[in-house]
Amino acid sequence: MKFDYKKIERMTPAMRIIHWANAICMIAAIITGLYIAHPYYQSFIAEGAVDKYVMAWNRWVHFISAIIFDVTSIVVVYLYFFSRFEKPYRKLIPNAKNVKEFGEVVLNLLTLNRRKRFDSTHSDSFNTTYFTIFHLLLFFMLFTGLQLYVHGLESGESSIGAWWPAFLHITTDWTIPVTGGTLMDVRIAHHITMWLIIVWIVFHIYYQIWRTIFWEEGDIAIVFGGSKFVKDKE
Repeated sequence: MKFDYKKIERMTPAMRIIHWANAICMIAAIITGLYIAHPYYQSFIAEGAVDKYVMAWNRWVHFISAIIFDVTSIVVVYLYFFSRFEKPYRKLIPNAKNVKEFGEVVLNLLTLNRRKRFDSTHSDSFNTTYFTIFHLLLFFMLFTGLQLYVHGLESGESSIGAWWPAFLHITTDWTIPVTGGTLMDVRIAHHITMWLIIVWIVFHIYYQIWRTIFWEEGDIAIVFGGSKFVKDKE
């Protein structure tokens, strides 16, 4: 069966920059976070002046990655509702069209079926829901991480003033009772969320490869060139 294809823009340059910035920061945050939790390669470094700064550098990279996530998350939330390109929040509304579309994708995934009975020129409801879950996990990761960070400021002061630790306590102290009541519970929840995000990443890569193979529309090229090729007509 032969099809004509039409080129469809799926990601703007700004969206692709956010995607790859998040991907790079995710790798950096996972590597440094694992080290902060358990300094697994400290013993491989020769003793000397540089040795005592290994944890400091890891914490710095981890913190910078978190700041970039903060900024991109705010941008993503804005784009969810006010983007002139597409408004993803519309795909989260549980109406008949979105529910049917979501079910079609799940059915395809479970049965490895090539059937695609919906318009794929834009992000489907399954993909939008999946990315929304990612951003919710990311927000929780940021709040628990900042809670752990502010408890490292034992004096209640920071290089930019006492207002910063006070602000962090106001915005992140809720994570303590939510996760179990102690700072260790926050740390464990932060660590578990990291593994949930890793699982998300693995499935995300698999899903994009799956779409590319089964739907034959070049979905995996979206994050590189911003476009895909949708089957137009037989």
